[in-house]
Amino acid sequence: MTPQTLKRDDAPCAGTAVDPVTLTVIEKGLQHVCTEMDLVHEKTSFSPIISEGYDRANGIYHRQDGRMIAQGELGLPIFLGQLAVTTNTVIQSRNDLADGDIVVMNDPYLGGSHLMDVRMVRPFFYKGRLWAYLSNVGHWRDTGGSVPGGFATKSTEIHQEGLRIPPIKLVKAGRIEDDVLQLILNNIRVPNDSLGDVKAQIAALGAGAKRLTSLLDRYGEEVVDKAISELEVRSERLMRSHIETIPDGTWRAAAEVDSDGIVNAPLTIHVNVEVAGSDIRVNFQGSSEPCAGPLNTVWATTLSAVYIALKHVFPDVPMNAGCFRPITVEKPRGTFLYAEYPRPTAGSAAEVSQRIIEAILLALAPAIPDKIFAPPAGTSGNLCLGGVDPETGETYVMYYFSGGGYGGWYDGDGISNGCATIGISKSQPVEVLEQRYPIIFDHYSLRDGSGGAGKFRGGLGVAYRMKLLRGTAAASFMMDHGRQGPPGTLGGQPGSPNEIVVSRGGTAEIPEHLSKGEGYVLRPGDWIDVKTPGGGGYGDPSDRDPGLAEDDGKRGYL
Repeated sequence: MTPQTLKRDDAPCAGTAVDPVTLTVIEKGLQHVCTEMDLVHEKTSFSPIISEGYDRANGIYHRQDGRMIAQGELGLPIFLGQLAVTTNTVIQSRNDLADGDIVVMNDPYLGGSHLMDVRMVRPFFYKGRLWAYLSNVGHWRDTGGSVPGGFATKSTEIHQEGLRIPPIKLVKAGRIEDDVLQLILNNIRVPNDSLGDVKAQIAALGAGAKRLTSLLDRYGEEVVDKAISELEVRSERLMRSHIETIPDGTWRAAAEVDSDGIVNAPLTIHVNVEVAGSDIRVNFQGSSEPCAGPLNTVWATTLSAVYIALKHVFPDVPMNAGCFRPITVEKPRGTFLYAEYPRPTAGSAAEVSQRIIEAILLALAPAIPDKIFAPPAGTSGNLCLGGVDPETGETYVMYYFSGGGYGGWYDGDGISNGCATIGISKSQPVEVLEQRYPIIFDHYSLRDGSGGAGKFRGGLGVAYRMKLLRGTAAASFMMDHGRQGPPGTLGGQPGSPNEIVVSRGGTAEIPEHLSKGEGYVLRPGDWIDVKTPGGGGYGDPSDRDPGLAEDDGKRGYL
């Protein structure tokens, strides 16, 4: 079942409204619970991808069906719809959960994305009664599979990508099930660091339980329940009022993924956005069929991508289940946007999701030009490196993602070196990576001239070169927009495409699939050069203020 089809039995009744002040305090209190979980998760994780890059999310989900009550402001947006589906999966599949239990899972087909996004769900009990679920997700640097880091671009089935975990108890009555833990850690290249990440997720859920208990102690179950129902109603009402500003009709567009890593040909996403009053219906009829490689995308990720696109357009709508009720997404069965077992999914969350968002933005641009922006870089720039450091004798796995340019918008230029459209994460500091791994960054800078021209230009991507210092290492990367850069909107020009060059033994080469590749064995002195896309331009370049162009020249942007 999905959040769209689940029965709701807690609609607010007449005469039960919570006063506005209390309602606001409870709303912020629920958000604060989630944010504190985010911070505990971040500060206690061993992996830089979480402690420095913030690739995680925490939330509170409804006891009945797993729909979202609140998610932390510091959590990645791509997990918006995913964790609701994850939690619903646990509700449907586990009727044996008690206070102090925690379920772990990463199965992409059961509300996930790729295997590296590992989820935990804890039933939260208040005064002996199940009151809600606390759920979180963190990107683990490795879950086994054919390449370090999990971004195998040549995988043709899920089993080649790593350890697939169904909803199983990791913690029972407050104690970690050691057999389960050892089974997981024995399938990971960096078990010691991963153990730290496991305990960080458990600690975050514990912090959430403590803070949510305090909130209920202060205001009482009945008042908080009523507030949650009222907040859902208000969020739905605000989203509907925004949708009503979009002219009725069906708005269409398409976006392309470079390739699936196996067949060197684009995959196409066709989107139809049907607006009728305060309702939106989205379908992907005509999109490419399921692909051979790891760019298939599971339903939870496709759903989340649609939600993110509309939240980018209407950012002021509070985050809870009511925000999504006016939005219906038809399941794109028979396409690569609805992956089923055993299709590989490594690139779904970080790459294909951003093409979905791009297609929706392009579709809505003619309808609401004063609320839209041109497509951003649209790739997370996933780069993985794994090996044994001869200086320490320890196995390492490094996962790195980088920023790119945001698209120009109706009132200004795009952001340079912005995070991926699906996240609020940041690139890990190169100084931290150089301390932990046998690498050095020869240079790291904004990519001159990469933003698409327009009345308002796109933001700039970044350019960097990473060199191996000692030992040997296996490199893989999964990016996108290598065939063509992010398109412009309403007359704007496209941003520069993604570029990758790998140099081994003094010979430089461009990967066959441009933005995707694996099997690169690096030795000391070998390097990988990456240039990320700039954002698309907004509007006719001839309408650009000459003063803005002059300022770009002074700053060295062009």
